[in-house]
Amino acid sequence: MTDTDPRFSKILHDHREIETAAKRIGAQIDRDYAGKTPILVVVLKGAVMWAGDLFKNISIDVEMDFIDIASYHGGIASSNEITLRTDLTSDVKDRDVIIVEDIVDTGLSLRYLESLLSRRGARSVKTATMLNKQKGHKVDIRADYVGFEIDNEFVAGYGLDYQEIWRNLPFIGVVNPDIYS
Repeated sequence: MTDTDPRFSKILHDHREIETAAKRIGAQIDRDYAGKTPILVVVLKGAVMWAGDLFKNISIDVEMDFIDIASYHGGIASSNEITLRTDLTSDVKDRDVIIVEDIVDTGLSLRYLESLLSRRGARSVKTATMLNKQKGHKVDIRADYVGFEIDNEFVAGYGLDYQEIWRNLPFIGVVNPDIYS
């Protein structure tokens, strides 16, 4: 348990560290997309807080859209089945797209999104994720912009949820196993 919050066994990153990562990635996106106007596709609901920090740190022109997919269906582990709940409103044909994710866990959601956007004719598809669980990947996939590499542990806070709660917490923490076991 942490000294401050018994729901978490440890705090991985606080809001200052996350904002620093957003500044670093925003600067990379500015360099990589200079002279272009990419569409940033925010994956609901988890990536909303991260996207807000990231958008504040990108100075080039960007468009924004949202997509809602589900792979957890109420549990703490991916069901391996991706469901599209809310689709984009933007046409991505011949556009540069950056998927904004909260976490790349199994990689299945990211693979689904990359495939979907490519089939729709996107010129390029890259990913800016707050967290990457490299050891949790079930498929060979890689995020282009990564805030933090983390171990294969169940985390919540800063957009990431446990049973739809704790998204509003100003940090990312490892959930105490006593909570969900």
